[in-house]
Amino acid sequence: MTGLELRSGDYDAIVLDLDGVITDTAATHEAAWRRLFDSVLAQRPPREGEDHRPFTRADYLAYVDGKARYDGAHDFLVSRGVEIPWGAATDPPQRETVCGLANRKDGYFVRLLATRGPHVFDSTVRLVTDLRRLGLGVAVVSASRHCRTVLAAAGLSALFPVRVDGVDADRLGLPGKPDPAIFLEAARRLNADPRRMILVEDAEAGVTAGARGGFGVVIGVDRFGAGDRLRACGADVVVSDLGEVQLVITEHPTVSDRR
Repeated sequence: MTGLELRSGDYDAIVLDLDGVITDTAATHEAAWRRLFDSVLAQRPPREGEDHRPFTRADYLAYVDGKARYDGAHDFLVSRGVEIPWGAATDPPQRETVCGLANRKDGYFVRLLATRGPHVFDSTVRLVTDLRRLGLGVAVVSASRHCRTVLAAAGLSALFPVRVDGVDADRLGLPGKPDPAIFLEAARRLNADPRRMILVEDAEAGVTAGARGGFGVVIGVDRFGAGDRLRACGADVVVSDLGEVQLVITEHPTVSDRR
């Protein structure tokens, strides 16, 4: 796809990532990760092979964004040469394990969310509302375990009746992005063929998952100047905001038209 025009009759459903696409909570996640990693790296004594420079936005986009909490923590630490035990999901936040540190970050995120609240991208809401009026199925996907909380705080629970989040992924044993499993689960719940679905993501891992999952069109939302990387990961088109997407209302094709 080379333009920003979506013909409604070409699709049966849309699945969107939450953080950075529907709400600005990606910035909240980034701030929580920065607080965690800057503290952890500053406290570690100098060791050969370890890089203790402060956490950057480039680090967030490359190693953490869109991934399950423990995977993101592990991948960033490995990128800096830091090796610590994986631990267990029940590890307390003060424990020096991948899971313990990620749980500490989760506490930071919850406190920041309570202070800031989630800002909603109105252009996303408008597009989703228009697609729902045309009868397309809608689902939200998030690696976070706080998806329902964020949607409720934003007043958007009713707009997204189908949700697949980190809680579901754990319960169902779904691998995290860039594996497409969580998106394919959303497609299953919508009873939709991924080939006739729109997928919207802002994270490299999520775009890769959409491309691997065979979705009809993968739209990358670039709010951080990462458009080239999103395209390299498989985005069919990259926009800075979904307000750039033009919806053209057409008839749904018949079965013979689809062949």
